Amino acid sequence: QVQLVESGGGLVQAGGSLRVSCAASGRTSSIYFMGWFRQAPGKEREFVAAIRWYGSSTNYADSVKGRFTISRDNAKNTVYLQMNSLKPVDTAVYYCAGGRFGSTLYSIREYDYWGQGTQVTVSS
Repeated sequence: QVQLVESGGGLVQAGGSLRVSCAASGRTSSIYFMGWFRQAPGKEREFVAAIRWYGSSTNYADSVKGRFTISRDNAKNTVYLQMNSLKPVDTAVYYCAGGRFGSTLYSIREYDYWGQGTQVTVSS
């Protein structure tokens, strides 16, 4: 089993930056890619970014390209999401997820493990 714990959420003004982290523990060797999703009130959970645990492949939603950067520290079993030029529409609960098998990395169905989420609020 794998446990994922997010941290780093908070309140930030529009145009500001924030970095959220996701620490993985347990059977981390079973994870081959990690992703960030977000869910705003009344909306479905949507893909934000993903990264393979080995190699340099990343994937981003069009809405965050050029503003968000996903990275990882394998030694710490931690994945980060650096969010710059934040907008009020980025306000959501951000979830970290880990997957074992998948090709697109943006499909929610490819993810097996989920964190509890961290709130990110961007004020205008």
